[in-house]
Amino acid sequence: MNFKLKTTALILFGFFVNCQNKDQKKSKPNVILVIVDDMGFSDLGAYGSEINTPNIDRLAAEGVRFSNAYNTSKCFPSRACILTGLYSQQTGYNKDFRQPMRNAITLGELFKSAGYTTLWSGKHHSTENPIDRGFDHYSGLLDGASNHFNPGKQRESEVTPAHKVGKTRSWAIEGEIFTPYTPESKNFYTTDTFTDYALGWINEIGAEQPFFLYLSFTAPHDPLMAWPEDIKKYEDKYNDGYAAIRKARFQKQLDSGILPKNSKLSIAYHKKWSTLSEEKRKEESRTMAVYAAMIDRIDQNIGRLTDKLKEHGTLENTLILFTSDNGASGEVVNVPGGTGEIGAATNWKSLGKNWANVSNTPYKFFKNWSHEGGIKTPLIAYWPEKIKASNRVVHTPVHFIDFMTTFSELLGIDYPSNYKGEEIIPSPGISFLKALTNQKTDANTRAIYWEWTKGKAIRKGDWKLVAYDNVWELYDLKNDPIEQNNVIAKNPALEKELKKLHLKWMAETKK
Repeated sequence: MNFKLKTTALILFGFFVNCQNKDQKKSKPNVILVIVDDMGFSDLGAYGSEINTPNIDRLAAEGVRFSNAYNTSKCFPSRACILTGLYSQQTGYNKDFRQPMRNAITLGELFKSAGYTTLWSGKHHSTENPIDRGFDHYSGLLDGASNHFNPGKQRESEVTPAHKVGKTRSWAIEGEIFTPYTPESKNFYTTDTFTDYALGWINEIGAEQPFFLYLSFTAPHDPLMAWPEDIKKYEDKYNDGYAAIRKARFQKQLDSGILPKNSKLSIAYHKKWSTLSEEKRKEESRTMAVYAAMIDRIDQNIGRLTDKLKEHGTLENTLILFTSDNGASGEVVNVPGGTGEIGAATNWKSLGKNWANVSNTPYKFFKNWSHEGGIKTPLIAYWPEKIKASNRVVHTPVHFIDFMTTFSELLGIDYPSNYKGEEIIPSPGISFLKALTNQKTDANTRAIYWEWTKGKAIRKGDWKLVAYDNVWELYDLKNDPIEQNNVIAKNPALEKELKKLHLKWMAETKK
């Protein structure tokens, strides 16, 4: 072969290899995991809400909704769980977040091993820097909650931002930690800023390199703060009170198929609207309007994210998962000295039990409980290239421990037994990848467990044994999905069996 032919052949071979490498990169899906904070089961339009969430609802309409997805009922255990594929008891995050997550790899480390660029924007709720746990980029709130307009000190010519007493929040920008962090821009708002970080990185990466993005919002966690233009949309939306909104959401849930037809609306834990004074009704209506505005703003930013993926031509081969870290919160934080209207940077306002009962429709109880209202979460999966039978509802129970196993199967990577010289506990999760792609799966009869403060539970098949403050109850979720008919007295043998399994799990996971 003469020199010209050899050169031509080498050029063609190089072009072929380069194209092949590009095709291989393109064949790897981008993966985006979005998690919000303290949002109830019914707070999205696709799950029954009147709140305007068209971008998230489109993901649901063109993807898959899960009706039995579970978190751990509390933010930092849930987030450790979804990041590691282990129960929080196995990572040390069942009681305290001020430590490294032990016995585990993170999703960042998993995707990094598959050649992905790994991105984390938003809340962590830990003292561990994500840059040290497999993430190429991390910017956001290291702590649990902060003022959404200004997590730091008072800025010149502005009023003092509301903060919890004695709580100075730590923030990170590209892994560098600031305590406190006072943003220069007066357009700062956590939800928008977290999305700004993510979009900036996506622009830098380009269309060829696959990425994993963990987009971890703090909204709609208190303090309830939102932009005035978003609040304005909901000014008169909640004047009819708790019962009217809750009833409308429940009917929409039944009509959409997210609830089984034998569901009943649980006994209300909210006050009667008619018993409130006119002043109190105005305050409560405003409170829910601000909460709705926060979720509306999350949806707007999901729209910004999908628009960016369209711009890059990568939306079709991007798997987007959207969920919440626990049920709506009935906790009320009292910050002394707060002034100004509800929704402003100067007023730390909590949702409270009345509206949280509405947010968790149709279930009872709240964040911190192991009843369905505390642990049940929306879960939406969207992946245009793979999810063809859209607007499906998957009723098989899934748990946050299942995300690591699902992603491991997606990437074709086995969960390691050892990482950087440290022994790793195998994830107890089960992949739900087949459920996304509408493949046949066997009924899931495994046991799933919970334990957080006074709440604890086990679900095995359709049976659920649950307790709060050591008062045990038993529910047949097939015939009573809302936990209204406690049948523990009629099933002593089953109670004994499930208690034994729960005690065994507690002993094994806390070693």
